[in-house]
Amino acid sequence: MIDEVLKVFKKLDAKDFRILTGIETGMKHFEWVPVEELNKYTKLPFDKLEYRLKRLVKDKLVVRTTQPYEGFQIYFEGYDALALNAFVKRKSINAIGDEIGVGKESVIYEAIRQPELAIGEPYPVIIKFHREGRTSFKQIKRVREHLGEREHFSWIYAARLAAQREYEIMTQLYPRVSLPKPLDQNRHAIIMELAKGNLLSKTKLLDPEWYLDEILRQVKITYSLGVIHADLSEYNIFVSEDSVQFIDWPQYITPDHPHADEILERDVSNVLAHFSRKYNIERELEEVLEEIKSAAEKSVEETAEEA
Repeated sequence: MIDEVLKVFKKLDAKDFRILTGIETGMKHFEWVPVEELNKYTKLPFDKLEYRLKRLVKDKLVVRTTQPYEGFQIYFEGYDALALNAFVKRKSINAIGDEIGVGKESVIYEAIRQPELAIGEPYPVIIKFHREGRTSFKQIKRVREHLGEREHFSWIYAARLAAQREYEIMTQLYPRVSLPKPLDQNRHAIIMELAKGNLLSKTKLLDPEWYLDEILRQVKITYSLGVIHADLSEYNIFVSEDSVQFIDWPQYITPDHPHADEILERDVSNVLAHFSRKYNIERELEEVLEEIKSAAEKSVEETAEEA
């Protein structure tokens, strides 16, 4: 838990972070990183290395085994510490607050960030820590194509790739698609602005027709930019007085994916089903899909003409 990490974070120094980084690096090649490899990486004498490793194990940032050899792993607590250290050094955050959300594969915390150029007041942001390792490793690898065929595969590596993937697509789409502004990314964590409003699933809309139209408009824009959310539903759409925002992007695909039509249909169907169930608003799925695809084709033609 992040709360446990924060208790020990201030006690950690540069050598501790060097050891954690050494284990992180070694886990690309070893299931358990041998102490000899850490000695080579950190260049710390064995006695000092052993002392610090014992303390990191006690603080639950590192896990140790003695069979079939002495080796070490970091789990999410150690990885959290590395990411937080990077964010603090970059001045991406100044303080971290309470946990505000837990999903199947992520945990979200509030944080405080200083404004750019130190003009104005500090403002709230969120840190999303990916937690792909919470579910079965085989399950993750089966449904996450971007993981490839790596032999030495750690759960924290899956989380890191998910965060990189999500941050990259958010940066690519923002601000043309309505989503929280991405601010920074390190390892398995992303800093972004707060989403506006509340989750669609928890909100009673006064003008549901307008919100449905706006959601479908955002799907259309996203598709015209060559992206399909691939996990869209009332549970990752935020609604406010004058806008909607999409969150949770690590599973996105592109229209050339072999199952793109099926996945786009599922996204749109989830949205239409929610508005049908809660507000008795009916739209024809096939008509909506045709409109989304024709808008994308028109956008491609206009881009070609401009070029």
